[in-house]
Amino acid sequence: MAIAFTFPGQGSQALGMGKDLADAFPEAAAVFAEVDDALGDKLSDIMWNGPEETLTLTANAQPALMAVSIAAIRVLEAKGLNLKSKVAYVAGHSLGEYSALCAAGTFSLADTARLLRIRGNAMQAAVPVGKGAMAAIIGLEHGDVDAICAAASALGSCQIANDNGGGQLVISGEKAAVEKAAMLATEKGAKRAILLPVSAPFHSALMAPAADAMREALATVAKSNPAVPLLANVRAAPVTDAQVIASLLVEQVTGQVRWRETVEWFAANDVKTLYEIGSGKVLTGLARRIDKTVTGSAVNSPADIDAAIAALV
Repeated sequence: MAIAFTFPGQGSQALGMGKDLADAFPEAAAVFAEVDDALGDKLSDIMWNGPEETLTLTANAQPALMAVSIAAIRVLEAKGLNLKSKVAYVAGHSLGEYSALCAAGTFSLADTARLLRIRGNAMQAAVPVGKGAMAAIIGLEHGDVDAICAAASALGSCQIANDNGGGQLVISGEKAAVEKAAMLATEKGAKRAILLPVSAPFHSALMAPAADAMREALATVAKSNPAVPLLANVRAAPVTDAQVIASLLVEQVTGQVRWRETVEWFAANDVKTLYEIGSGKVLTGLARRIDKTVTGSAVNSPADIDAAIAALV
């Protein structure tokens, strides 16, 4: 049975994340210092001391979550983990795809931090505040939600943004259309259809200006083929070519995060052990709901590092 490393996305951030790693391991502390230098700003201070509303800003949360993931990776490597020989695949949820690619050597740490700062700013700027919305639809099938989005699109752009599995789908688009879709979902029998407190309609067609910004940024950055294949969000299938990966990262800004299909692909291809590298345990919980044969472990503390090393090295 093979192993995959997964990397969390926005929403997994928490004040203080990564501080215990930085205090315990010089390799982790060096990651946070390098990210601070790359951004020309003391992101680590915001991560550890707040205020929380500053950390949750998209332009901060995205590089901050990546920094925690890569801090954990660097410590695992310092303790003897060889990613290429022990890990069959990497995957990340939305911004986590950048963390996965940094871990696999496609982008340098400094470039990944800068790309995510550009991405966060571009996503925030793409749509005027109040024009877009996102909603979580719980308890309906993918096809039903797709049809509901199509019906609501009479009022504006509306599409599935994330298929997180376990009957949890997130829709995104213009506010009136998303509100209409949530109402239609309730009528269809959804257990819950709730508007999310987000700052922009991520992974929707409204993010086209941000996709353009990422196309430009990714064109100028150095990139290498990953040491292990990436299961890309928009394909839910493995990719190994750096140029193809860059184009898929552009597509990902407006496209659907196919996380349910990603975990199902792992299960169907004998990848039964997932390590979630970075803040929180969101992906570990999702994997359990998607396929009971897949086991997950979160790696975000010194004790988690020790347990992972005992199992993997």
